[in-house]
Amino acid sequence: MSQTENQPKHLVVVGGGMVAQRLVEALRARDGAGAWRLSVFAEEAAKPYDRVALTSYFSARDPEELTLGDPALWEDPLVTLHRDCAITTIDRDVHQVTDRLGRTHHYDELVLATGSSAAMPPIPGNDLPGVFVYRTIDDVAALRGWVEDKRAAAGKGRSTDFERPVRGAVIGGGLLGLEAAGALRALGAQATVIQFGTHMMDAQIDLGGGQALKRLINDMGIAVRTDTATAQMRPSRRTGHVGRLDFVDGGRLDVDVVVVATGVRPRDELARAAGLDIGDRGGAVVDLGCRTQDPHVWAVGEVACIEGRCIGLVAPGYAMAEVVADRLLGGEATFPGADTATKLKLQGVDVASFGDAFARTEGAMELVWADPVAGVYKKLVLSDDARTLLGGVFVGDATPYASLRPMVGSELPGDPGAFLLPESTSGGAASLELPDAATVCSCNNVTAGTIRAAVTEHECTDVAGVKACTKAGTSCGSCLPLVKKLTTTELERAGVEVSNALCEHFDLSRAQLFDAVRVADLHTFSEIIGRFGSATAVSAEAPDGVGPGRGCDICKPVVASILASLGNGHILDGEQATLQDTNDHVMANLQKDGTYSVVPRIPGGEITPDGLLVIGQVAKDFGLYTKITGGQRIDMFGARIEQLPQIWRRLVEHGFESGHAYGKSLRTVKSCVGSTWCRYGVQDSVGMAVELELRYRGLRSPHKLKLGVSGCARECAEARGKDVGVIATDKGWNVYVGGNGGFTPRHAQLLAEDLDSEELIRTIDRFLMYYIRTADRLQRTAPWIEDVEGGLDGVREVIMNDSLGIAADLDAAMAAHVGNYEDEWRAVLEDPEKLRRFGSFVNAPATPDPDLAYVPERGQIRPATEAEREAAAETGAPVLIAGATLAVRS
Repeated sequence: MSQTENQPKHLVVVGGGMVAQRLVEALRARDGAGAWRLSVFAEEAAKPYDRVALTSYFSARDPEELTLGDPALWEDPLVTLHRDCAITTIDRDVHQVTDRLGRTHHYDELVLATGSSAAMPPIPGNDLPGVFVYRTIDDVAALRGWVEDKRAAAGKGRSTDFERPVRGAVIGGGLLGLEAAGALRALGAQATVIQFGTHMMDAQIDLGGGQALKRLINDMGIAVRTDTATAQMRPSRRTGHVGRLDFVDGGRLDVDVVVVATGVRPRDELARAAGLDIGDRGGAVVDLGCRTQDPHVWAVGEVACIEGRCIGLVAPGYAMAEVVADRLLGGEATFPGADTATKLKLQGVDVASFGDAFARTEGAMELVWADPVAGVYKKLVLSDDARTLLGGVFVGDATPYASLRPMVGSELPGDPGAFLLPESTSGGAASLELPDAATVCSCNNVTAGTIRAAVTEHECTDVAGVKACTKAGTSCGSCLPLVKKLTTTELERAGVEVSNALCEHFDLSRAQLFDAVRVADLHTFSEIIGRFGSATAVSAEAPDGVGPGRGCDICKPVVASILASLGNGHILDGEQATLQDTNDHVMANLQKDGTYSVVPRIPGGEITPDGLLVIGQVAKDFGLYTKITGGQRIDMFGARIEQLPQIWRRLVEHGFESGHAYGKSLRTVKSCVGSTWCRYGVQDSVGMAVELELRYRGLRSPHKLKLGVSGCARECAEARGKDVGVIATDKGWNVYVGGNGGFTPRHAQLLAEDLDSEELIRTIDRFLMYYIRTADRLQRTAPWIEDVEGGLDGVREVIMNDSLGIAADLDAAMAAHVGNYEDEWRAVLEDPEKLRRFGSFVNAPATPDPDLAYVPERGQIRPATEAEREAAAETGAPVLIAGATLAVRS
């Protein structure tokens, strides 16, 4: 085919994964002249998605939520994405590929980005139904569907085999295997990890780290069997599906589902068939420019055998994509080498390794700090003079990872041990100054200097701007804390004020606004925004169009929380009702189907048989789904808004009160059975948990709060994963603070030891009230402690030694909360005005028609009057203006 000067050349990319997406993105960003048109042939039906975040698909069920990059990339006239259209053959002689539909496509240059496939070991029975691999969205969807079908069978009583939790096993204890085990747990199944080697993640961490990791995995409810080889998978006699694993050592494990995660192999079948050189362990052999022996064929990512190996990580694949993009445009870029740093993305487990993690460098020395009780293991690998960083391993606390990984090959300032000690005893890592050449984001090869230049040269003034400018933190996201730190530091150096403003309506931070409202003794949003609101915020209500107006979705809930924390009465009283978030507005959690959950408080998880019967009968009468949660209470799901008062009236009459599952407030205080029943218990953990939960119930805060009380060091209540964790000792109580779940799990740190009960409660009182007064909006206790000057030591000085002279004030504030507490739902039931908001429409009749699914009294619905519409606008309640679609039950 002849090529005219004005006609762009044709690049064919075989594969539609993360590396293929990066290649297309990089080439289009640099090819301003439009020298290339690109055709991408993806085997999967989905657009290129974030395979690193595959486990999150269990919560983000729409594959589009995992889609990579800007969707506009695939609308570019020079880019064509062929989905569900694999390439079947390559004819290098005529520069042509054939797709699965039999169509041929000419290419000027061809890039193989076919990635890898999940390896399936030759275990007899690996083809049984119920055996899965864990590699693609389709794999994950199939696994989820299988487990949910088994759970549904159990729930409907169709099979006596499944009147128990679904039993899952994962063969392979590497990164992918642990994520698969976490996925099984997220689906409500049991999980056992079967690892052939001595410890999990043996390709990334050493034996000491593996032992700490095993304890953390066990704490998540996942069993682990190491040094175990699977001999055979056997079918269930009843179903024919997989039912048992037999091990080489003679052991066995009954299973309902098996996930195989024993590694990957390069998808090099096209390269082999085309006669390209293949590495000893597979993969198309390429040079440092990522070119095969055919000058017109390239390979990138996991299918590329570069420097004698295929690399199963996304960061090196991205680097290869950048090299090819540069070369196609006339550059001479070469592969910079593989950054093999890894970080486990499993909620509740912090694991990372980087550099020479196994100290294979000649003369290397290892510096280790371990806390087996806390499940923390940290190791730095240093040069023989203990100055140059070569690598590291972190298990249980990977906080230093982001700052240290870019320093590989550089000298560390000061004592290297300072980077391993807990933050409460060493602030060394916080003072680390990264050189400009240090790579901060390995996924996108972004250096510290590039991030600093985004601020100083490209006028980026926040993390979002830096991300857009540099792409740092836009892939796996593990570098974002460091990106934020560098951005903030550079802004301060440039003399740019780093704004802590709450929103456009308030120039104050949440902590500043809290103090201002408290000192000024203000009690309504109108007073607060009139006194402290920004004069520059545009307001449609103001006569001249300028003024603070009515606030926004950021500041209104914050003010609502502040007023509630200061004891300003019921959250639905007067003007406060219009400030609340969706859940607080009706004092229930909105679910995805439009119904609500009902969660009565069960202090410390302690409940009487009569109480269980009440909850069971209420759930049965209203057709609610029930679940015993990890917080030791019973949640009921599926209530319609007009049913909430009826349900709560029944519960309140029998002594239950709001569990505040809907609020940024205390949720639960989890406990073990303690000395009352357990032969290991040394203190009454249940009694203490009940006392704490009743003391702090209804306590509004910047974010939700969870506490835990364990009756001995065995830690059955998992107290160190809570905002406040209490662990019994022979001498009293130890209190830990700053443990959080969520997207950034943290272990709590020791605040004080061997306290008696009175000292314990006073310490927790002050900690919680100090947090409530000074934390930022939606800030959990863990990052708040980091922001406090002096970190945990600073918090300890305030709480235990009254360094700020505010201890008496904190004590008084908590005493006022305890003295003024009232059950929010009881108060609603006693107030007809508040009850009005709990209706499908404000003008709907009170008595429901059982033949209608959601709309009361067929035939009696009328359009709202003008007065009703005005009242609804003030309260935020829904109103039927005209016309209704009735959902009638058959």
